[in-house]
Amino acid sequence: MLFPVAGIEVAPWIPFAAGFLVAFVCSMGGVSGANLLLPFQMSVLGFTTPAVSATNHLFNIVAIPSGVCRFIREGRMVWPLTWVVIAGTVPGVIIGVLLRVRYLPDPGHFKAFAGLVLLYIGFLMVRSLLAKPVPGTDKAASEKRFQELVARFRKKEADSREQLPRIAINHFGLTKIEYSFYGEVITAPTMGIFWLSAIVGVVGGMYGIGGGAIIAPFFVAVFHLPVYTIAGACLMGTFLTSVVAAGFYQFLAPWYPSMSVAPDWLLGVLMGVGGMIGMYAGARMQKFVPAKVIKWILAFILTFTGGRYVIGFLF
Repeated sequence: MLFPVAGIEVAPWIPFAAGFLVAFVCSMGGVSGANLLLPFQMSVLGFTTPAVSATNHLFNIVAIPSGVCRFIREGRMVWPLTWVVIAGTVPGVIIGVLLRVRYLPDPGHFKAFAGLVLLYIGFLMVRSLLAKPVPGTDKAASEKRFQELVARFRKKEADSREQLPRIAINHFGLTKIEYSFYGEVITAPTMGIFWLSAIVGVVGGMYGIGGGAIIAPFFVAVFHLPVYTIAGACLMGTFLTSVVAAGFYQFLAPWYPSMSVAPDWLLGVLMGVGGMIGMYAGARMQKFVPAKVIKWILAFILTFTGGRYVIGFLF
């Protein structure tokens, strides 16, 4: 099948399968998979113009809603966290789109930038996994209790329609967000999350991701938030910022007639449909997979891909 905007010809099942696989694995950690889908498009499909970033945002728009719906149904959406992430990333992503089109149209330079972003995220993940918890601040306790709770529910789910407990919001203000997670009270700084989201929005707009791939590791590694509670918020923030970014890329296209800027709608929707199925399956499976396993999978994928790009640029 020919994809005219991307300028490539490939069997349609290949981008569909790629969208499914990255979404299934990454959605468990609150990441859509767009951070890995972009290297696939650039290295495997040979799609390297600025339109690849726009197409990646289109993938998010199609793929993410199914996973978000699953997290909402299971009561694992921290809505105040979601709104703060959106408030920060939306303005940032517009700046990022402009920077990508004006200053990083060259594929080689953009690969180097993408590699550094991925390596930094992976470094944060690995550091948080290897670090010993500070006494009294170990958030893994609530995640362990959640796993034990899920195990008990699985044993009796055939005989009962009882639902898993839902996240409860205790406080939402300018200074902090506080919520309860299976007996654990979790606190996050509101303004810290806002400014982090704004910076991430700029990087995400340039790279072609909504920002969840960067925000999720920060939430886990820096703010020590349990991975089971941040996935839905990160995905929702990624979805809305990708809507803004894809629309802005499309808007800018007429101003850059000599450059492919607008998304490849056919390719993006095809990958997005695969991602939609993978996202739902990943969101459903997340509660059955240990949090540490999810984190190590994400860390390995990020560092391997980022290292490959940086080494390729240098040598």
